[in-house]
Amino acid sequence: MALLQISEPGQSTAPHEHRLAVGIDLGTTNSLVAAVRSGVAVALPDARGEVILPSVVRYAGNAQPVVGQAAVAAAHEDPLNTVASVKRLMGRGVADVKRLGANLPYEFTATESQMPRIRTAAGDQSPVDVSAQILRVLAQRAEQTLGGELAGAVITVPAYFDDAQRQATKDAARVAGLKVLRLLNEPTAAAIAYGLDKQPEGVFAIYDLGGGTFDISILRLHRGVFEVMATAGDSALGGDDIDHVIAEWAMQAAGVTDDADHRLLRRLLRDARAVKETLTQADRAELCIERDDGSRWCDELTREDFHALTDPLIDKTLLPCRRALKDAGIRADDVQGVVLVGGSTRAPRVREKVAAFFGREPLGDIDPDQVVAIGAALQADILAGNKPDQELLLLDVIPLSLGIEVMGGLVEKIVERNATIPIAKAQEFTTFKDGQTAISIHVLQGERDLVTDCRSLARFELRGIPPMVAGAARIRVTFQVDADGLLSVSAREQSTGVESTIDVKPSYGLTDAEIERMLRDSMASAEDDMKSRALRELQVDADRSLEAVRAAVAADGESLLSNEERARIEHCLNELAAARDAIDTDTIKRAMAALEKATETFATRRMDASIRDALRGHRLEEFSE
Repeated sequence: MALLQISEPGQSTAPHEHRLAVGIDLGTTNSLVAAVRSGVAVALPDARGEVILPSVVRYAGNAQPVVGQAAVAAAHEDPLNTVASVKRLMGRGVADVKRLGANLPYEFTATESQMPRIRTAAGDQSPVDVSAQILRVLAQRAEQTLGGELAGAVITVPAYFDDAQRQATKDAARVAGLKVLRLLNEPTAAAIAYGLDKQPEGVFAIYDLGGGTFDISILRLHRGVFEVMATAGDSALGGDDIDHVIAEWAMQAAGVTDDADHRLLRRLLRDARAVKETLTQADRAELCIERDDGSRWCDELTREDFHALTDPLIDKTLLPCRRALKDAGIRADDVQGVVLVGGSTRAPRVREKVAAFFGREPLGDIDPDQVVAIGAALQADILAGNKPDQELLLLDVIPLSLGIEVMGGLVEKIVERNATIPIAKAQEFTTFKDGQTAISIHVLQGERDLVTDCRSLARFELRGIPPMVAGAARIRVTFQVDADGLLSVSAREQSTGVESTIDVKPSYGLTDAEIERMLRDSMASAEDDMKSRALRELQVDADRSLEAVRAAVAADGESLLSNEERARIEHCLNELAAARDAIDTDTIKRAMAALEKATETFATRRMDASIRDALRGHRLEEFSE
C-alpha cells in the first residue's frame, strides 16, 4: 500500500525530504566525487568499483571524449590529443602557460580572450572545456549511484587559487551542467573530513601537496567556528614537478634533448611517476628509455639520489609554511595537529620533513586522496538543507590582496591578504585633473606595489562625474568578495550618485559567448551521453546475467539439464558474452532475451528442487497448522 505524504499547513516540503548533493575534488592528477549516504560521507565508485578518476581526457575526432583510466592508457601513444594536469592551466593566460615550462606536451593556440587553447583532433579545447568533461563524468557517476538528479555540488579549489582560477573552475562546472553550492578551499574541506570542527578548540595546520598545487592553511577552531588564520602556497608546485625532475635526470643521463618526440616525453613522464611510487617502498628503482634511434638506455635511481633530486622541491613547500605561521602570529610548536592532504604526501620523505618542521607526527588516518572530497560532501549535505539543525560556520580567507591602480603605476590595496571572507571593504579616491568627467578602474591582485608585478583582473569605467577641480570629487570604490572567493567591484561618485559595477572576470577568462557556445555543445551532445549511459547500464545487466547463469549451471547443470539443453544455454551464454561488448543496445537486448528463454525451464526445475529440499523430512500437516 502506498503511503501519503503528510505535512503541516504552510509547509512546502516534507521534513524528511532529502536533496542529493555531492562534494567534488577536481584534482590535478586524480578527481573524486563523494556524498553523504546513511549519515556517512563516502567516495562514490564507478561501475568497476574504482573511486579515483584520473584527471585525463583524450580527444579523438568526432567521437566522444574519453575520460579517466582509458585516456591514461592512450596518453603515451597519442600525447597531443590526451590532456593531463589541466588544473595547472585553469585561469591562466598565454604568458602564464609559457612560464609553466616549455616541455608541456601540447600545441597551444591563443584566442581573443587570451585563454590558451590546446589543439586536438576534436578541435581546440580550453582548460575549462577539459575540466568540464571531468566534472561531467563525476556528475553522471553520482547520479547513477545515488539514483536521482543532483541538487548541487561543493567543488574544492586550492586555497591559493586566485580569482581567475576560481572563476575558471566555476565556469567549468557551469558548462558541465552543475549547480555550484560553494567553492570550498581544499584545506578547509580536509579539516571538516577529520571532524576537527568537533574539537573544543585548537590550532591545526593543513598541509596539502597534490599533483600540481601546494597549500598550507592555519586553522583556529573555537566553539564550532572554523577560522582560517592564514593561508599560503604555490599553485604551480606538486607531485608533477617531482615526476619532471626524475624525467629530466633520465633525459640528461640518456642524452635525450628537450625537443624529443612527444610520445617519448609522455612515456618518460609516465615511467618517472612509476619510479616515484616504487621508491616510496623500495630502496631503488629502474628507469629505461627507448630512444628514437631504437637504442635502449637503462639505469637505477636509488632512494638517496631520489632524495637529492626532490628535497629542493619539498623544502620549497616549507617556505609558505613559515610565511603562514608568521602571518597567523604563531610558532610551529603552537600547532596542535598537522593534517596531510594530497597523494604526494604518501611519500615518506614528505612526511619526514613535515614532521621535523612542525615537531610532531602528522595525522594520516583518512586516505589523503579521498579526504578533500569527503569533507566537501559533508559541507554539501549541509548547504543542500539536509541538516537544518546543523550549522558549520566557515571563515575562510582571501589568499592574495586586492586593489586598484593609482597614479604612477602603483597598486592601492583595498582588501588585504588573509582577510576573512565574505567581506566588503571600501575606500575613497579622487580625480587627478581639473574637469575630469570619467575615471578608469583597473582591478589587480597581488602583494607587490607595482602594477607590472601584480595580476590584472579587470578594467571598467565610471562616467558622468560632474566637472570639478582636481581633488574635489569623492569616488568611493567598494570591493565585495563572496564565500567562493569571487570578486565584484563598484565605483560611486558621492555627490551625484553616479555608479558603475563589474563582476570581475579576468581578461583571459571565458567570455559569455564562449560559455554559451560550450553550453550549446553540451546540450547537443546530451543525446549521445544518454545513449552511452544506457549502453553501460545494459552491459552491467548483461554481466549480472552471465554471472548468475554460469553459477547456476555449475551448481545444478549436471543433475537438472540434458546435454542438449546445456549446449543451448552455453551457446546463448557465448552469444551474450560477445554481444556485451557491442555498441548496439538492441543486439545486447536480443541476446539477453534469448538467454532468458533458454533458461526458463532450468529456472523452474531449480525452484522445484529448492522447494523439495525445503520440504524434505517434514509432513504437510506441519505447514497447515
